[in-house]
Amino acid sequence: MQILAIIVSLAIAAVGVALFGKTIGHMVSVIKLGQPAPGRTDQPGQRSLTLAKETLGHTRMLQWSHIGILHWFVAFGFLGLFLSLVTAFGQLFDAHFALPLIGHWFVFEWVSEFLTWTGLVSIIGLMAIRLRALPRGEKGRYSRFFGSTAWQAYYVEYTILGVLICILLLRGLEYSLGGGTKFHFPSTFFVGDALFGGLSEHALKNTVYLVAMVKILISFAWMITISLNATMGVAWHRFTAWPNIWFKRKADGGTALGALQPIMVKGQAIDFENIEELDEDAALGVGKVEDFTWKGLLDFTTCTECGRCQSQCPAWNTDKPLSPKLIMMGLREHAYAKAPYLLAAEDDRKSLSQLVLDEQEKPLVGPADVAVIDEEALWACTSCGACVQQCPVDIEHVDAIMDMRRYQVLIESSFPSELNGLFKGLENKGNPWNMSPSGRMDWAKDLPFEVKQVGTDVETLAEVEYLFWVGCAGAYEDRAKKTTQAVAELLNIAGVSFAVLGDGETCTGDPARRSGNEFVFQQLAMQNAEVFKETGAKKVVSTCAHCFNTLKNEYSQLGVELDVIHHTQLLNRLVREGKLTPVAPADSTLNGQKITYHDPCYLGRHNQVYDAPRELLDIIPGAEYAEMPRNKTKSFCCGAGGARMWMEEKIGTRINVNRTTEAVETGADKIATGCPFCRVMLSDGLTAKQADGSAREEVEVQDVAQLLLASVKRG
Repeated sequence: MQILAIIVSLAIAAVGVALFGKTIGHMVSVIKLGQPAPGRTDQPGQRSLTLAKETLGHTRMLQWSHIGILHWFVAFGFLGLFLSLVTAFGQLFDAHFALPLIGHWFVFEWVSEFLTWTGLVSIIGLMAIRLRALPRGEKGRYSRFFGSTAWQAYYVEYTILGVLICILLLRGLEYSLGGGTKFHFPSTFFVGDALFGGLSEHALKNTVYLVAMVKILISFAWMITISLNATMGVAWHRFTAWPNIWFKRKADGGTALGALQPIMVKGQAIDFENIEELDEDAALGVGKVEDFTWKGLLDFTTCTECGRCQSQCPAWNTDKPLSPKLIMMGLREHAYAKAPYLLAAEDDRKSLSQLVLDEQEKPLVGPADVAVIDEEALWACTSCGACVQQCPVDIEHVDAIMDMRRYQVLIESSFPSELNGLFKGLENKGNPWNMSPSGRMDWAKDLPFEVKQVGTDVETLAEVEYLFWVGCAGAYEDRAKKTTQAVAELLNIAGVSFAVLGDGETCTGDPARRSGNEFVFQQLAMQNAEVFKETGAKKVVSTCAHCFNTLKNEYSQLGVELDVIHHTQLLNRLVREGKLTPVAPADSTLNGQKITYHDPCYLGRHNQVYDAPRELLDIIPGAEYAEMPRNKTKSFCCGAGGARMWMEEKIGTRINVNRTTEAVETGADKIATGCPFCRVMLSDGLTAKQADGSAREEVEVQDVAQLLLASVKRG
């Protein structure tokens, strides 16, 4: 028995280690095919601290608390019990083997057994959760495991289960061989007595050899299996998640949201003022898998197929073909299938298999039956960031999707036809509705006070405290105009000095950038940047979450540093300072009414502004606040982001109706938000629900500023 165990164990270990090393080398080669990713190694100390925090604290996993806790014990059982594998090899040669120096030190023994038992309970719990959530029947699509490679997940789970059972059996055998009661959990005594109490010493030793061999076989069979499946993310993430976290975009641990990164060529941001100097063959965006950065390829490699991103995606949850998980899986499979062609010398490529050659010819984006990524899925993205927020291993889905859009628009000129009107309006009139710039101040005509304009009433912004950035929606869209007016009135009541740019303001470029048209974004942004420099803009308040995000996070890429605040943040501060005082007159329309709040994606997930709007709503006298089930980091998108506001939803159900339904079901009389895009989408959704009788006619969608103004104004 001992000889057999030694031969079999050493043989499979040798094969496993050899294949494992070879596959790691191949994976590194594939990842290195990507383009440079500057800024991924800055602040190494902070990055290491972030890695330690996310690993030890499981901060990303614990967004789903019960699963995060179970995963913590499984993960640390995997790490902490590595020495049990070393011990198993020693036990092949000596059934009484104990690790040198550590030996039977009780601390080591108790920690090992604690991790074993908690790991066993946890893996059984995770297996039960997976089995319960399996895709079944008509609603199978809504399982987060829909589309995941099921056999790989089962195999990993049963491997962990088998290893942990073997460890417990070996612990029981150690006790039966005279390891001493003081070194073991009481449960181990039971295992030893119940299973092995009547065996002779010779039989006990043979059982040790057998169980140690089985443990080694299970462990190295797993190593061989994953080595033969380099795209088995559910297993490989145990190794790739650490570098993926360390190299994440923000060293401080923040998610890859907020700013969209500029188009990079060979690791350098394109200078659009000298675009003619760019090489003719430079990829603007991503048109081939090797156009992704090496960090992008590492992202695809690391995907665990857990489906958290998919479960939160507004497009997927309204029956559209976009699943962030399936995007990552598709790109990973394509990258590794195409890699032999990319890694081979040019003269050797003709001799490659037809499968590899076919993969090389496959377009990255196009019709679902011929391309790697379905073009319908690519354009369904609202850029809400739910996928990035939820990912436990810090994959940057939105960056990948936006880079593919850029290539489709700038190089292929392939995009939804509705965007033609958007691009035309932005290029010719500086706004997505193609309205005349001369109408940008129409919203202020009926106000009982004069709104100061730069160049007319004030020479520079140094004469006032804030530049009030009105935005295109706030200037032209009738519902959004009411928000603009409300904010202006509140600032006037509070005695805050502000001015607007009037027709000197143009679109920030957000819809152009999120739809892939980086040229138009740069054109608009550079125009605004010049205005900011000329007028001395420093402090900006914005009512639009998209303008807020772009000015705050992206204009620094053009050398413009602004202190940008959202109107809900400023108004909240003014209330706290006593400059605005909400009251509740007897005839207030808010008395006894229920208010719910919708988190705009570009205010919440992209910029972590969650509290200010809620605090304002909480202090409005006479009103009751009701939270929607999906809120804050798990809020559901309105459907307008990613330039989707200008595209029709032709597939599945409407995102805005889905979200409005949730708001109406709270029993709210007022649906509050802090973004004009959200207000338009939720208002349209409410109109549809009122038309079919599923929502009360009295329900309204209003901005937080309007509700505050109603409680501040007297009489």
